[in-house]
Amino acid sequence: MRVLILNQAFYPDVVSTAQHAADLGCALAQRGDQVTVIASRRGYDDPSRRFSRTENWRGIRIVRITGTGLGKNARWRRAVDFASYLIACAWCVLWMPRQDAVIALTSPPLISFLAGLMVPLKARQLIIWSMDLNPDEAIAAGWLRRDSIVARLLLRMMTWSLRRAKSIIALDRFMAARIAAKGIDAAKIAVIPPWTHEEALHFTPEGRARFRDQHGLAGKFVVMHSGNHSPCHPLGSVLDAATRLKHDKGIAFCFIGGGSEMARIKKTAAERGLNNVVCLPYQPRQDLAASLSSGDLHVVPMGNEFVGIVHPCKIYNLLALGAPVLYLGPAISHITEIFAGGGPARAYSCRHEDIAGVMQAIETERNGGNSTCLQPSRAADFFSRQRLVPGILALTLSDARPAMSAGAETGFSRAGEALAAIGNE
Repeated sequence: MRVLILNQAFYPDVVSTAQHAADLGCALAQRGDQVTVIASRRGYDDPSRRFSRTENWRGIRIVRITGTGLGKNARWRRAVDFASYLIACAWCVLWMPRQDAVIALTSPPLISFLAGLMVPLKARQLIIWSMDLNPDEAIAAGWLRRDSIVARLLLRMMTWSLRRAKSIIALDRFMAARIAAKGIDAAKIAVIPPWTHEEALHFTPEGRARFRDQHGLAGKFVVMHSGNHSPCHPLGSVLDAATRLKHDKGIAFCFIGGGSEMARIKKTAAERGLNNVVCLPYQPRQDLAASLSSGDLHVVPMGNEFVGIVHPCKIYNLLALGAPVLYLGPAISHITEIFAGGGPARAYSCRHEDIAGVMQAIETERNGGNSTCLQPSRAADFFSRQRLVPGILALTLSDARPAMSAGAETGFSRAGEALAAIGNE
């Protein structure tokens, strides 16, 4: 089969969508498919970083297109960058041979609309891999008014592409429900959560010591947030906790990754004189075990308005590591369902406004935790790449149905039920 993957970020970029798209591309190539990827030449978080125009990597042909690199300092800059990618991508697709399947992720927003235009002239089938929902995210964040002309137009474009798709991959049952509420046939929605990168994840005392020495964290209790820093994932309560503990020399707050909110975190830390805050860029995949092993309590946030719109997938790597987790977000979400189902072993759940609860979680883990003997959660097996990737592979077959590949009716829809089943095996 000829399979085309559309996503702004791909190997060697290290953001989550790039890594998951690369995993899928490798699996398709290993199956014998002819895989092409159209991605951006610029780094997702660092537009000044450039990749080669074309590359053959592990049997995948990567075509990288040039667009603007204005960055994420303002929404209009992001919009221009997104638009330039879409225009260049459309031109590239125009000259490509017909594909058997096109798999569209959701970066930039509405890339699936472009993919929908390919069917049937340039592709036999469209599969949408919904890593988030836009323009729903922009509306929930207050960037767009729902009743505005732009929002209504973008919503219609997204709904049109969803209807055009043969199959849609949602990351959790809440996202699947939001998609179905748009009038989309639920039978073509598969619920397949993101997988862990278990081959790169294990607790490493040596890596922990090295990373901590390198970044001034040795001998301290480290509260860590690693991943995308977005308005959808508020960290205000963590910064408030850092402020209250600013004179405690035995604790550090480490923020690793990128995103539009990283600059805000740095600014807040500087304004409040938070010498206990350390900000670092995304870490290479080969260093992920060392960086995550350095955290004593890992923060997984989700904004109150974003359940079913975004899907913090850092939880899965933390399950594979066996790390203690502090969840900040609404009481009902895919994270709390995972907690209810049996993992991770040490978990804390707080609402965003509950600063006292955040402080209590930090104190409890600091006094009673033991980060030198972490063991993977049994839940990590359920979210393994070996278990989940075949579901997406099956969707690319012409006669495949979402339910048969993703098991939406046998447990994938509810992480809690699925994890409970693991405990009964």
